[in-house]
Amino acid sequence: MITLTSLQRIGKILRADQQMLKRLADRMAIATGRMNIYEKVLGENERVINERLLSLGIPRSAWAKDVYNALIAKIDADDKKISKLLNRPVCDSQTDCQSILETARKVAGQPKGFFLKTEKAKELLTKEPPKNILRFLGYDSVPAMLEKENIFEVMSALRFLEPGEWLNTVFFKQYEVLTPADFEEREIQVFALGDKWDAVTEKFVQKKYHNISHLKELGVVFVIPISLGISGELMRTMGLIFHYLHEIPFYSDLFRKAAENEGAFAKTVISLLRGDVLEKRLPESDKAQWLVVQRYLAKDDENDWRLFTPRINPEAIHWLRAAGDIAKLGKLVPDAEQDLSFWYDLDWVGDDFPDETGVDILVSFNMLDTAMSLVMQKDMIKYLYHHQEALWNKIFMEYYDIETLERMSKENIIKGWLEV
Repeated sequence: MITLTSLQRIGKILRADQQMLKRLADRMAIATGRMNIYEKVLGENERVINERLLSLGIPRSAWAKDVYNALIAKIDADDKKISKLLNRPVCDSQTDCQSILETARKVAGQPKGFFLKTEKAKELLTKEPPKNILRFLGYDSVPAMLEKENIFEVMSALRFLEPGEWLNTVFFKQYEVLTPADFEEREIQVFALGDKWDAVTEKFVQKKYHNISHLKELGVVFVIPISLGISGELMRTMGLIFHYLHEIPFYSDLFRKAAENEGAFAKTVISLLRGDVLEKRLPESDKAQWLVVQRYLAKDDENDWRLFTPRINPEAIHWLRAAGDIAKLGKLVPDAEQDLSFWYDLDWVGDDFPDETGVDILVSFNMLDTAMSLVMQKDMIKYLYHHQEALWNKIFMEYYDIETLERMSKENIIKGWLEV
């Protein structure tokens, strides 16, 4: 039986209406035969919090700031362990960044995927020359540039050298005529940019708050050799690399599936690259409805209506697996395996803790929320939204499992919702 207390607690954490949560549970029980899921999740949440606080030497009755500071200190300490493993790299040079990437590949692997052919990428650049890149590198034509420059670096540079309006209205418009024949099977490319790009990447890093990005359609993960010089930076860097090494194969599977319908292929690829989500509210139904949201909406608007609706989020799946890779990384660090496994399956965990005045404050145990909070500590910014997305995924997985979560995400990502 669903108790009022469980509905109140889940509703408060997720900022969700209690009656909506009850309807969801009733309908999911009919669809799956599984009941008391909120109670099960809350019970596991309490058990995990108690275990982790015990390992940190913090009482369950601690103030919110003490729990938060202990998690921050844990990230900082684990960051130092990883740094020692990698011979204390500072990702401000191509060599050091590449060593970090090689370690990530050793742990996560380097899977193959279905990506845009390099010949097609060169054709797109030739048809719509990137003027800023040509000017910066000192070439008078795209063919002359591509004779000497790495195509993957040039395509990566589009993100930080060319204006967004030109990219969206001119260059990416060419994607409207892509066909499955323009894609091929090959390995993911993982690399650090050369130092010639240093002068034009700083603003990109300042805007993104990190120096790592990716190109889903090309199967590329690239690192900009710039260090922010802050605590927890290396651990967050590793986490982001692991995340992209899971996200890119996820989208590659979607590109490959889209290729089965050539007529809709380009439209589907563009929708996936834009991160489209459902724009209109769903009509009432007597079945359980879940949105499929492929990005973090709270980054743009923490009051977006979709954030108050049941949903699953592939991004949170990738971060769950990235935390698993962090745990695997611990096997390479003497006496650190248990330390780094601390963060695995913790992405959905969190609860209210009182501040000094007795007001409850939600503390996220999510590795990324904690790492981001540490990185942005000087700006007094705390992160929570990764935890909330992961908790929705956790609830869904308790009715099914992670394989079903991923399968249903892929099957319904273009439509933007599913019904059970």
